[in-house]
Amino acid sequence: MTTAQGNFIWYELMTTDASAAEGFYSGLLGWTFDGDPHYRHITASEGMVGGLLPLTPEMTSGGARPAWVAYIDVADVDRTVATIEAQGGRVLMPARDMENVGRMAMVTDPQGAPFYVMHPTPPADRPEEPSNAFAADRPMLGHCAWNELSSDDPTAAWTFYGGLFGWVKDGDMDMGELGKYEFIRHGNHMLGAIMPRMPQMPVSAWSFYFRVADIDAAAGYIKANGGTLFMDPMEIPGGEFSINGSDPQGAAFGLVGPRR
Repeated sequence: MTTAQGNFIWYELMTTDASAAEGFYSGLLGWTFDGDPHYRHITASEGMVGGLLPLTPEMTSGGARPAWVAYIDVADVDRTVATIEAQGGRVLMPARDMENVGRMAMVTDPQGAPFYVMHPTPPADRPEEPSNAFAADRPMLGHCAWNELSSDDPTAAWTFYGGLFGWVKDGDMDMGELGKYEFIRHGNHMLGAIMPRMPQMPVSAWSFYFRVADIDAAAGYIKANGGTLFMDPMEIPGGEFSINGSDPQGAAFGLVGPRR
C-alpha cells in the first residue's frame, strides 16, 4: 500500500451488533464484509474501505461506544504520538504492531477528537497498491468522499493538524453565526473541512461522508431500516447533496451524492 504522510487510509466502524451493522450498510452502500469474526473487512465498489470491529462487553464497560474512526498515514508512529502528546493530545491506545498490517496508535487531538495514526505494512504481493478508502481523485461509490472535523477550537485545530500532517487551508465558506467552514487541502487534493462544533454535537469529532448514487433513496433507506436521519438532503458546492445520520446502533456518519 503506497500512501503519503497525512492521508486518510482506512475507516473503522466500532459497533455493538456486527451482524445488524453489516445488514444495514450492505443495503445502504453496497458494501461486502469478510474476514475474521473479530474484525471484518469492508469492501466497496473499487477496493477496501475499512473494517468493522465488534465491541466486547469489556470495551463498552471501559467507555467505548458505536462510532466511526479514521486512520491517518504517518511515516513514524512513535514520533508522531510523542508530538501529539507534547501538543496537548492524548493517547487512547498505545502504539503497537499488528502482523502483516502495520504499526498504529489511537489518539485524540487537543480538543478531544479521536483518530488513529498508522504506518501500514504493504501487501507482499501488491507493495505499490495505493489505498483508495478515501477517494481523493475521483468519485467511487461506497468510498469516503469527505472528512469533516467539528472542533471546539478550529484555530487550534489548524495549528495542530497543519503542523502534524502538512494540511493547509484552501478557502472557506461563511456560515453566518455558525462561523466558517474551512477547506483542507493536502498535496494536490481536497481532504475535507474544519468547522466550529455545532451545539447539537456533544464533543469535538470527525465525521466521514461516504458516496451514494442517489441521496434521496439513501435518506429513505436510513429511515426505513432503523437508522436516524439528522437532516434532510442539503445542497453543497458543486451541485451534489449531503446528509448526516446514525445507524441503528448509534454510530454517526454522513453521505454525499446526487439527487436523481
